[in-house]
Amino acid sequence: MSQRKPYNHQARLANYYRSMLRSNHVAVLDVEHIELQTIINWKNGTLVTSNSRVALVDAITERPYRWTIYLAGLHRPDNAEPYMKSEELALDGIYRAESLIDVIEPRSIEPRSIEPRSIELKARCNPKHLLGMAWIAMPYQATLTTAEASRIFEAFGAWRKQSEAA
Repeated sequence: MSQRKPYNHQARLANYYRSMLRSNHVAVLDVEHIELQTIINWKNGTLVTSNSRVALVDAITERPYRWTIYLAGLHRPDNAEPYMKSEELALDGIYRAESLIDVIEPRSIEPRSIEPRSIELKARCNPKHLLGMAWIAMPYQATLTTAEASRIFEAFGAWRKQSEAA
């Protein structure tokens, strides 16, 4: 007769948090020029305001995850449609939510030492049209299309200039 598997609270909690974040399509949205950072449902582009918000915040902040980040430079020309230059990053390591800024900023501003020929996202942006940088971070492996990211940024007012947002 086989022996019963021992109860592992940490593994069970980690599985619960991962499944809760994935089933609720949770992501962290940051738009620097309007100073917005919040938790969203990226599938329908809405703010997470349900009763489970506290549990979702705990799930994001208490454990490290393998993050997928959609990084975008938001542009708004004077008499034309807004546009963005973007790239999706699947981070190699496992990071906690509080250290995401330290991982994202060097990838958006400074040239990467591993790829000397690549020009970073902010350097590729037209400074006359650039509103600011924004990112969507998902605590699991997922892919966003440009249309989905644009819809999310539009829903949260990322295309507005700082003076319009106030």
